[in-house]
Amino acid sequence: MKTQNIGEKAITIDSLRGQHVVVVGGSSGLGKAVAEATLRSAGRVTLVARDAGKLQRACDELRHLGEVSQAALDMTDESGINAWFARQGNAAIHHLVITAASTSHGSFGAATLAEVRQSFESKFMGPYAVAKAALPKIADGGSITFFSGVLSRRPGLNCSALGAVNSAIEGLTRALALELGPGVRVNCCSPGMVRSEAYAGMEPAQREAMFEATGASLPLRRVGQPHEIAQAVLLMMTNTYMTGHVLDVDGGHMVRQYAQS
Repeated sequence: MKTQNIGEKAITIDSLRGQHVVVVGGSSGLGKAVAEATLRSAGRVTLVARDAGKLQRACDELRHLGEVSQAALDMTDESGINAWFARQGNAAIHHLVITAASTSHGSFGAATLAEVRQSFESKFMGPYAVAKAALPKIADGGSITFFSGVLSRRPGLNCSALGAVNSAIEGLTRALALELGPGVRVNCCSPGMVRSEAYAGMEPAQREAMFEATGASLPLRRVGQPHEIAQAVLLMMTNTYMTGHVLDVDGGHMVRQYAQS
């Protein structure tokens, strides 16, 4: 077995062996990348998402890597989420990762309150409800990983609601790390722009232009890949001294140069 010695403990390629990871939003994009990384680290995965068809396809694609199951659930359906976790009985969940969210962009003046409420319902209240329902099942020493985004601290035009909801989930991360420790660690991944299925609805040329323009402003001169975000989530799951942390994985977005001379 390959190891890299760091201090008294070794990091291994099977660092999640015997551990159960529930990935909400795991049927595509960043969630699916997290599921793949978990399986490659010898963990077992339950994918949770709304679309049963996408879930089945994701399971079929990942099954050759290890043990993977699925649950078709809408995380904004509180009763459905509570019932599913209750049905897990004594089966322990070692790590909960919540990547799912549905948000909208728009100017402060034009965005409707209904659109803003929907963003908070999806990206804040949904993860809040899932974490609350899952908590009794999370094993001692386990973890919860939320997702926010760079707009929480480096705002952009026409993204006031999204920046606000990202800030809210980061605030929840810090509060829960304090409240749930030492038994459960709580962290948050804050990704920059990533080439993922989140932008599948855009016209291809427009999407590529957006990736190119954003990448050009970053120190790394490119946007991210899903597996790079998944590597960061593995760190948050396996580093037992890490809690209450918002981890930026953004290609240097926080120090990006907007204006080019």
